[in-house]
Amino acid sequence: MTKIRHKVTLYGKKECCLCDEAMDVLLKVQVLEPFDLEKIDISDNSDLLAEFGLKIPVISVDGIQAFKYRVNETRLLGLLRAS
Repeated sequence: MTKIRHKVTLYGKKECCLCDEAMDVLLKVQVLEPFDLEKIDISDNSDLLAEFGLKIPVISVDGIQAFKYRVNETRLLGLLRAS
């Protein structure tokens, strides 16, 4: 049985303390349950800026929004291990 390698995306901006905290949690979880991690800076993308604005960080798992503002480590692990 082949295990799916998930893709986790963090949408945020530079100099965003909540984004930094979210990244710390993502990196911690990534050690326990490997996944592909992508960080997207919304500052230079007018569409993403309009979509997310100040509601960052936003974290998606496999293209589905899973968290906004803060990442729950236990819930993220559950999402990653569920499939």
